[in-house]
Amino acid sequence: MRTPASIAGHPIHPMLVTFPIGLWVFSFVCDLIYAFGTQNIVWKTVALYAMIGGLIGALAAAVPGLIDLLSLREGPRATAVMHMTINLIIVALFAVNIWMRIRAGDAGAASNTPVWLSLVAIAMLLVSGWLGGKLVYEHRVAVNTDGLEGERRR
Repeated sequence: MRTPASIAGHPIHPMLVTFPIGLWVFSFVCDLIYAFGTQNIVWKTVALYAMIGGLIGALAAAVPGLIDLLSLREGPRATAVMHMTINLIIVALFAVNIWMRIRAGDAGAASNTPVWLSLVAIAMLLVSGWLGGKLVYEHRVAVNTDGLEGERRR
């Protein structure tokens, strides 16, 4: 089923979600490098900026995601609402994480709480990604099936 938020037939939401996912995972990796590696404050700073970039990317991806959600029929809509709800919680966790790091100074190097928040958020991201995959692979959301019937007959 095609989605309305697309460019030249390609859905926008899946194109944009790669940025926040990658940046948030990278920010967690930077925290781990700081904790178990160099203890150089630069890694905490890089983690903070990656987290901010991920938050901006997530907000950008949310707009076409919401447009797509509003176009869904009842069956996949429940899965999409759960996917969106988890993503909103993840965004809130990273926003709190950013706030804690900025408030603490030195990108939050003195506390482990932001790292645990990142771990929880990334675990939730795995669940949300699974639900996104369910939307695509089981409900065929954003899959263009035009012309496939003719291809199958050949």
